[in-house]
Order: sequence, then structure tokens, then C-alpha cells
Amino acid sequence: MSSRPSSRGSGDSGTAQLLLRKLCCKITGLSENDVQPYLQRAYTVLGSNYSTPAESDEFQVSERIRRRLVRRGREKDAITFAELHRKLQSQGLVKNRWAILYLLMSLSESESKYSKDKASSSLFSRGLPSYATSTPFNAAARRPLSTPSDHGKSISQMSSNTSASSGISSIHSGARSNDPTPVPQSFLPSTTFEAVDGDRSRRHGPMSRLVGAISRNDPASDTALVPRSGRGHSAGVIKVQGENTSFEIPESELVKDLVYVFQGIEGKWIKFDVSKDAYKVDAQAGIPKAIRQLVSKLAECGWLFNKVKNYVETRSADKTFGLVGQSFCAALQQELTEYYRLVAVLESQLQEELDQGIGMSNAGVTLRRLVVWTFDPLIRLKSLAAMVDVCKGKKGGALASAIYSYMQHGDPFVKSLIKHILTMVSQPIYATLLRWIYDGELEDTHDEFFVAADPTVKNDKLWHDKYSLRKSMIPTFITTEQAKRILLTGKSINYLRQVCQDRSPTKGREAAMALDMSQAEWMFTQDLSNNFLDMIDTVYKETSRHLLDVLHAKYKFMDHLKAMRRYLLLGQGDFIRHLMDLLEEDLAKPASNLYLHNLTGILETAIRGTNAQFDDSDILKRLDVRLLEVSPGDTGWDVFSLDYHVDGPIRTVFTPECMIMYLRVFNFLWRAKRMEYVLSLIWKNQIFNAKLLQTIPELSKILHQCHMLGSEMVHFIQQTQYYISFEVLECSWHELLSKVREAEDLDCVIAAHETFLDTIITRCLLDEQSRSETGEYITYQGILTQLRTIFDLIIDFQQAQDSFYQMAQQELMARQHFIKMQKQRTNQGDWGLTEEMEEEERKRRVEFLKTVIPSTRAKLVVLAQSYQDMVGVPLHSLTDGSVSKQFKYIRGNFRNDYSLLVCKLLEFPCKYTVYLQIHNIPIVKGTG
Repeated sequence: MSSRPSSRGSGDSGTAQLLLRKLCCKITGLSENDVQPYLQRAYTVLGSNYSTPAESDEFQVSERIRRRLVRRGREKDAITFAELHRKLQSQGLVKNRWAILYLLMSLSESESKYSKDKASSSLFSRGLPSYATSTPFNAAARRPLSTPSDHGKSISQMSSNTSASSGISSIHSGARSNDPTPVPQSFLPSTTFEAVDGDRSRRHGPMSRLVGAISRNDPASDTALVPRSGRGHSAGVIKVQGENTSFEIPESELVKDLVYVFQGIEGKWIKFDVSKDAYKVDAQAGIPKAIRQLVSKLAECGWLFNKVKNYVETRSADKTFGLVGQSFCAALQQELTEYYRLVAVLESQLQEELDQGIGMSNAGVTLRRLVVWTFDPLIRLKSLAAMVDVCKGKKGGALASAIYSYMQHGDPFVKSLIKHILTMVSQPIYATLLRWIYDGELEDTHDEFFVAADPTVKNDKLWHDKYSLRKSMIPTFITTEQAKRILLTGKSINYLRQVCQDRSPTKGREAAMALDMSQAEWMFTQDLSNNFLDMIDTVYKETSRHLLDVLHAKYKFMDHLKAMRRYLLLGQGDFIRHLMDLLEEDLAKPASNLYLHNLTGILETAIRGTNAQFDDSDILKRLDVRLLEVSPGDTGWDVFSLDYHVDGPIRTVFTPECMIMYLRVFNFLWRAKRMEYVLSLIWKNQIFNAKLLQTIPELSKILHQCHMLGSEMVHFIQQTQYYISFEVLECSWHELLSKVREAEDLDCVIAAHETFLDTIITRCLLDEQSRSETGEYITYQGILTQLRTIFDLIIDFQQAQDSFYQMAQQELMARQHFIKMQKQRTNQGDWGLTEEMEEEERKRRVEFLKTVIPSTRAKLVVLAQSYQDMVGVPLHSLTDGSVSKQFKYIRGNFRNDYSLLVCKLLEFPCKYTVYLQIHNIPIVKGTG
């Protein structure tokens, strides 16, 4: 019983050895004598130690790797490893992270340590010869496969050749350690080899690329872990079968072709397929599908390189591309230059291998190693190609906006690349911006900047028309509000220098111009820093404040504004009243009989006779008379207007359009003021004639009727004047002064002034919206028409009353003459009257009563009825809500002042009693 296990074990051992020998013969196609080296290799692999390491804790393994790096003086690599390990944990793509870390740690150990670490054999070592368990699996995996011809070569010698054949490590590691930002250096290979003591080789380099390759299941992750299988008589040979032939393509040929493809040049086996727009391996070659896919993936670098290179060459030759576009091309060319360094290193590596005769052993450049080395350059080229696509047909600020759209990328590697390129691209924009906001200079030959200038505009329209925003060129990292402030800042500097003749230097210019152009990144990193915003706000406020100070102090802007209020808006009451008194005789003439020099002389007389004489002489020189266009039947009152001449900087605020609006308002106010003047004359005549004509009792009713109609007109004009003077002009003027005092720049002053004019134009019913009637309701223009009709009725009433008073005075004089004659005859001792004289006097009085009084009464009735109709319609419109609240100030005064309605009740009791009842207005007792 005791011998059976041993015999079974011996049988099992023989069976295992026999099966393994048959398997090697079957795979290699060699005889049993020639297969001995591969059988020895299989024994070594199967006899390796597969036992689970004791330290299966991920944290312990990572700490062990980090401490080992620190002990070897590689503190930076230790920090990089810790950061990459943290990212690997956060991704959650790899489950057995501790096993991968342990494998990487084992690969970095020397062979001497593996030779000492011989634990118990694994399950696969049972039944194999004793020498099969002499070498651990990891050490075997690190050896290159041996062929029968080089089987005698020692492992240490091959390892030494492997380490000596790498020419990339020195460049890559130096670039990585010296450059704090991996912007251009990331095109270099990520995996390096370095020779160590004699027969010891150690693979080291950025662990990030290995972890990244493993986490993405990239086949390149197996480059240094799994031995490459050899076929034929040499490793790295790919067998290709055609229709009638069978030939082999060494892997070195594909690698050489790929190096050409990396530069955009077709190789021997890899050609550019125009139909598919990609590099493809020769279709006649019988290369395995996996190799084809690997080559296609590597050839993508060449396709991307061609795309970026063609864009750079095309746009660099375009002279209209502008500074921003040329900066973009320069940034792309810089990235391509770093890419050229990688290609140069690869070519040097291939040439070194060719000189040393290494061939395509495990120590040389292989396809899988190219995958690892081109991993970062591929990502970088993809990002550059994507930017090239999105930037086609764009320039200036639009191009910068397109690049900035990639700044929110989640990959810090890509984000650093975009930031580097965007910094270079935005430097011309930043330089132009500094010259604009500090010097007012705009050098934009190719229309790239977002501020546009029109050189054909003269200085008198500089502020309004010369400079504007080119919205398509505003970069997305600059807000519209910031763009407006930048526009106003440069425009203010040009306005001060060209219009105000003020060449004071801008505060803070020297400090701003001394800044490095790398500060251009302030513009697109405003979420991290307020430097750009503070700079723009500071220079904007300083420049705008200086401009306003010059306007107020040197050009007396407020004095001119107040002059507009006093003269064109009738704010100087004594001057306007005295001017009307002086002009009454001349303006009553037909408009064609007026002479401008006569009116100018009267204006100067009115100035000298009122408080206007104390105004500044410059203001009084600007005040003038203007005659409007004459229409048939116009009198001087219809065409007369005051004018105010403006020039220089103040013309920017008082534009010709604004002066036209002032004239429209003046014409309306002048007409309303004339009505007040006329009604005052009517009232004086009524008072004088009421006493004078009280001896003629037949005229009492007509006189009463004149008094009633005159009182209604006076009341209406007073309420209208109150509304215009206080509710419109004074309130709007107060708001204007407040806004002017609080204005931050000249645009705020202009906007406040235009708002002031628009308000008084609208509330005085002079706006464009008041020119139509809608439906059955009367709009503003309807009310304005009613007002003008009422003004005309007042003039007609004055004429009718003057005519009546003239005839009444003639009648009075005739009666007084008759009485005087009667007294004279009595004093002479004669009869006072004869029958003929009495009859003649009676006939004359009857004729007067039959002709003058009825016709005058009829005229007054018609005027009164027309006036009631004109006043009643606006009141009805205001009551039923068809008109906005802007004119309801008059309505409120009418409803609360009962004196007018009481007077109306005396004339038309039934009609106005109903009106009062409809509008819930109490009826005063004793009014009928």
C-alpha cells in the first residue's frame, strides 16, 4: 500500500512530462530532439510560484511601493504614484487592484531577489522535474524568448542589451522633471527602460501610464508582462500568406512603416486609403486581424498629424487670418514640434537597434510599446484635431470663443492643453484691449477685435456713430456688460482727445503696460480670479469720471442744460411774459410779413429788461429766434420759435434730433402760454367793459354769457398749464437732475436726457403714438386735436368779444352823445328832444338790438356749444378709460373743482346734472 502512491506519482510524473513534450511538439512543429529548449521553457513557466502573496491588502501593497520609491530617492515618482493610485480607486473599473499592484511591484524587483524567494511549488509544479521549479514565474516572464540559435546566451546578457537599447528615458524623464506644466512634454513616451548593474534590468517610469493602460484593458499593458511568442526561426516575425506564395513580414518593417506614418508619409505596407480617409495595411498581406487593428490604431496618430499640419500650413499662408489666427497656428506648431521630438526619438531608437543588430527582440521597439508611447500624443492630437474642426472659418474673438468652449473638459490633461493654447490665442486680444482702454488706439487691420471703428465719421458724431460693438467677435469669456464698459472706456479717451482737446494720461497706464502678456489668461479665468474685472472697472470709472468732470467744469454742461429749461421750456416766466408783450403787435401780422432781424432785436430787448440779463454771456449769445416753415394763412404766432445754438462737446448731448424735440415742445408750450396771455386780456376787457356798459341793460345777458364762457376757458387753461408745468415739466426735470448727478459715464447722461425729452413729449401728447385713432375711442392725438381746437376757439372768442365790445362801445358813445345833446338843448332853453329826434334815436336803438345783440348772442352760443363739445369729449374719454393715466391729472382737477361745473349748471342745468349724477359728483346747493 505504501508503494502505490509513489508509483502513482511516478506514473503521473511520466504522463505529465510526456503530455507536455507532445504539446510542445504539436505547437512548434519540431521533432522531439529539437523541441528540448521549448520544453525546458515550459517546465520553467509551469514550475513558477503561483501562490497567493501574503500581503493581499491593497493598502499595504501601495504603501510598500511608495516607501520603496522613497528609499531609492524618487520622491516625485512616489507622489505621482499616490495620485494615480487614488484616481484608479475612484474609477472602479478594475476589481483586483491589489493583484495588479503586487504584479507591478514584483516586476520592479531584481532577479536576485526572485532567486532567493523560493517558496513551496504550486499545483502546476507537481510531477515536473526538479529543475522546473527553480525560477519564479515573474522572472521567467521578464526573460525574452530564446531561439535555438541564441539559446546559449545568458539571461543577464539579454537583459543588459534590453536596457541599453532604450534611448527615450533620458529625454522623457528630463522633460517631465524640469517642466512644471506637462503641456508640450507629454508627447514623449510614457514607458522607459534603464540599464542597471550588469545583469540586472529594472523597468521604471510614470506609473500613471501603466495603471491607465491596465484600467482601460489596453493590449499595451501586456507589453512587458507576457512574453511574445516566437514563430519560425526568429521572434517578431509575422507570417503572411498570399494566393500562391507564403512570405513573412518582420514586425520591424511594420514599426518602420508606422514611424513614417506618424509623419504623414506612406510606408511600404501601410498606405493611405482616400476612399476611407484612413491609413490601411496592404489588403494583400495576410496579417492577422488583431495586428491590423493595432496598426490602424497606431496609424491614427499620422492621420491626426496630417489634419493639424495641413490646417497650420493653409492658415499660416493666409494673410487675412489675423493675429489671433496666427497665434493659434503658432500654438499648434509648437505642439507639433513636441510631437516631432517623439518621432525623432523613435527613429533614433530604430537606428540604434539596426546598428547593434538587435533585431525585433523583446528589447526593441514593438507595436505594443508604440501603443504605450503614443497614448498621450494620441489624446493630444485628438484634442488639436477637434479644435481645428471647430475653428474652421472663424477668426478673432469668434475663434477664441470656439477654443474656450473646450475649457470645461473634465480631463485635466486635456484642460491644461486647451489652457495653454487659449493663453497664446488670447494674447493678441489682450494686447489690443490694453491699448484700447489705456490709449484709445485701435489697431485691428483684420477686424478681429470686438470694438469696431468707422473712420469716415467726423468728430461731431464721434460718440454716437464712430465706435460700436462687433457682437460676433465678443469672446464668450467676456460678458456683454464688460464689453460695453471696454467700448465706453476707449471711446471716452478718444472723445477727450479729439473733441475736448484733453490729452491727460490715463491713470494706471504704466503699470498695466508693464504686465506680461501671459496675464491674458485673466480674461478666461474670471471664475478663479477678479484681476481682469477689477482692471476693467477701475480704468472705466477713472476715465468716465474724468470725462464728466471736463464737461461740467470746462464746458459748463449743467449751465446749458438749465438754459434749455428756462428758455425753450418757458421756465423763465418774467422773460417769456415780457417777450410776449413786445411781440404781440408783430406776431399778429401775417407770417410772410415778419423779418428775422426785427424779431432778434425784440429778443435782445426782452433779455435786457428781465432777469435773463444776468445769465452767462456765452449762454445769451446762443439764444436766438427761429421762424418755422410758413403755411398759407399762418400768423406770426404760428411760425415764431426760440432757438439755442449748440456746438463742441455739448452737441453730443444736445443732438440735432434732441433740438427738434425741444422745438416741438416749445411750440406746444408757446401756444398754451399764448392762450393764457389771451385769456388774461379777455378778462381785463370783461372787467373794464362790465362797468362801462352797465348803463345799457340790454347787454347784461350777453355780458353774463361772455363772463361764463371766459371763466370756463380760464379754468381749463389754468388746469392745463398746471398739468404741463408741474406734473410734466417739473417732475421730469427733477428726475433728470437726479440721474445726471448719479451718472457714471456720458452714456448715462445722454440716456437720462433722452428719457426726459421722451417723457415730456409723451405727456404733452406730441409723440408718434398719438397720431392715430383706434375704434370709437379717441387716442392722445385725438385729445391733442381737441386742445388745439379749444385754443382756436379761445382766439375766436377773443375776436368775437372784441368785436362785440367795439360795437357796444359805439352804441354807448351814441347814447352818451344823445344824452349830452339833450342836456345842451335844455340848457339853451330849447326843448330837449323833438319827435323826429326821438324817433331817430328809437329806430337806431331798435336796429342795434335787432342786429348786434342777436348776432353776437348767436356767435357766443355757437362758441359755447363748440367749446362744451371739445371739452366734453376728452372728459368722456378720460372717464371711460380709453386714454392712459398720463392725462388724468386734468380729469382729477375737473372732478374736484366744482366751480366750473356750477357755472355750467347755470347755463345747461339738465345736461350737467345728469353728468354729475353719472360720475357721482355731489351737487352744490343753489346751483339749480
